[in-house]
Amino acid sequence: MRLSLLDRSRTRAGHPDAAALEATVLRAEHAEWLGYDRLWVAEHHAVPGIASGTPAVLLAAIGARTSRIRIGSGGVMLPLHQPLVVAEQFLVLDALHPGRIDLGLGRSVGFTPPVRRALRSGLEAADTFEEDLDELRGYLEGTGPVTARPAADRAVPMHLLATGRGIEVAARHGLPVVVGGPVLDSEEIPEMLRRYRRDFRPHRGSTPGVTISLDVTVADDDATARDLALPEAWAMAMSRQTGEFPPLEPVAAIRDADWPAQVRRRVEASLDRAVAGSPATVAKRLEVLAERTGADELMASTSTYDREALLGSDRMLRDLV
Repeated sequence: MRLSLLDRSRTRAGHPDAAALEATVLRAEHAEWLGYDRLWVAEHHAVPGIASGTPAVLLAAIGARTSRIRIGSGGVMLPLHQPLVVAEQFLVLDALHPGRIDLGLGRSVGFTPPVRRALRSGLEAADTFEEDLDELRGYLEGTGPVTARPAADRAVPMHLLATGRGIEVAARHGLPVVVGGPVLDSEEIPEMLRRYRRDFRPHRGSTPGVTISLDVTVADDDATARDLALPEAWAMAMSRQTGEFPPLEPVAAIRDADWPAQVRRRVEASLDRAVAGSPATVAKRLEVLAERTGADELMASTSTYDREALLGSDRMLRDLV
């Protein structure tokens, strides 16, 4: 199984947002040194807990500080952009860092109504996602109605971030699929991926590819790993309480905070679902997931407040897989 990272440039309480971006670049350098296959970055707009809203800009910085690891977007939210502009951005990246760029695509239109208004998007807009996928592919392959520049002699690989119906879209368009979130725990996921492989329509020789994306935290023992997973679980629970996804907080501060009963239930449930533990514990969980999904690649989207501990988790995961 190939092994990759998704870094969402998580902000930390008490630190400027810019520190999260530099930490992402440093993590990419570390991932390359460890031998990871790729590192992807995210697109989230006006979210206090995430500093990265422009994957293409951040990838340019990462590409300048690395030399071998593949880098890409996890993902560009296509409904928020014109296909030609996305193609131009990623063709520029590929020209600067030849053969190392991936274009992961999603379909989110914004976290909250104010953000959607600021992005000039809305849930009531016509769904043209599949048409936009085809248009974008045409620009990347040089078959569009206009020629995106810089013209390239190879197409930037496209991947589709998907849950549920999106897996079917990936099959129709002959795209590799990245599956994450609650759908990975569902009883239907083996059948959904079986249908994806069965119904896959190759495009220019493409073959089915399944990447599973989830938080994976590895530490010397289960208790330590569970503590490292706590800041993300706490942030998720608080976002459901307040409607705002917050920066990561230190474990000690979370332990000292007031825990409403509903927040406690959500945090404990999240930690119970998390793939967090010693190398032996994590290996068992990943073996089950690999068997259920037949995944070709694991993309760990892990984050925690302690950046050194995060790099340590990346090292232990690399040793494990």
